[in-house]
Amino acid sequence: MIAFVSGPVAALAPTTAVIEVGGVGMAVQCSPNTLAGLRIGEEARLATSLVVREDSLTLYGFADDDERQVFELLQTASGVGPRLAQAMLATHSPDALRTAVATGDEKALTAVSGIGKKGAQKLLLELKDRLGEPVGARIGRQGIGAAVTPSWRDQLHAALIGLGYATREADDAVAAVTPQAEAAIAENGQAPVPQLLRAALQTLNRAR
Repeated sequence: MIAFVSGPVAALAPTTAVIEVGGVGMAVQCSPNTLAGLRIGEEARLATSLVVREDSLTLYGFADDDERQVFELLQTASGVGPRLAQAMLATHSPDALRTAVATGDEKALTAVSGIGKKGAQKLLLELKDRLGEPVGARIGRQGIGAAVTPSWRDQLHAALIGLGYATREADDAVAAVTPQAEAAIAENGQAPVPQLLRAALQTLNRAR
């Protein structure tokens, strides 16, 4: 089990970060939220989960241990593999997922790409006693405010800057996908940051 990787960021891609560990480049699959906090050349520490398949070894990376724990717990539900678990964490924070499961918020789960109404209902039943209560709720009772989740615009903008685009290019790309984001929010109440990042990158590639 590789619990974490630590070292300078050697490269960034839309879904992957390469962390140099002891002279070896470790490719780590990350969500846009996690990638947004990384910069090439800067030191980084990512909590990781190694997924072993017959034909592959894939390392998934997270901003903290809580995200990794939720990633692994999500996969205890039938039909949830690492890609879907990561998509869920790319759409919702760990606490938002806990809240959705605790309150039976079917709409929050269907906002995740790949989860339909029946799938959401099944997940709510299976995960009900596994994720626990929101961490923010426990912190709040101790008198400490919960962290505020960045808006989709901030997440997307930071991810594009992290991938090496100029501030103006990132601004233009965010503006270009805003109608798509607003339509998704109107329909599902949530902006799908991974899909928006792909759309923004396509816009930037066409402009070059």
